[in-house]
Amino acid sequence: MVNKQELNKDERIYKEESRLRKIYKKIPKNIFTVADGLIRRAAYMRVALEDYERDLDENGYVELFTQSEKTDPYERERPVARLYNSMNKNYQSIIKQLTDLLPKQGKTIEDDGFDEFVNNK
Repeated sequence: MVNKQELNKDERIYKEESRLRKIYKKIPKNIFTVADGLIRRAAYMRVALEDYERDLDENGYVELFTQSEKTDPYERERPVARLYNSMNKNYQSIIKQLTDLLPKQGKTIEDDGFDEFVNNK
């Protein structure tokens, strides 16, 4: 198995697109053009999120920051942490949109005649 870090970013995105296309292959063909754009965005976001996660694991969520040499530094959220949180929320939204495009699965309820009975009263 190839380590994800050995692949360049474009290769990782392509691999993720392929994975998502397999998962969402049951989306009806007439709306797959919409889904295809979402799949491409989700693949990009997932790879970017993995890169952000690696950076956050190595460098942390906060950094010391100062406005000038005359003031003491203070801890603040690193910009990559903010980007990660925002992109992660958008990624989750896209995955939900894709999942909602899948045909609904479940048991169909047999008509027991109750609705017809009520409507005929």
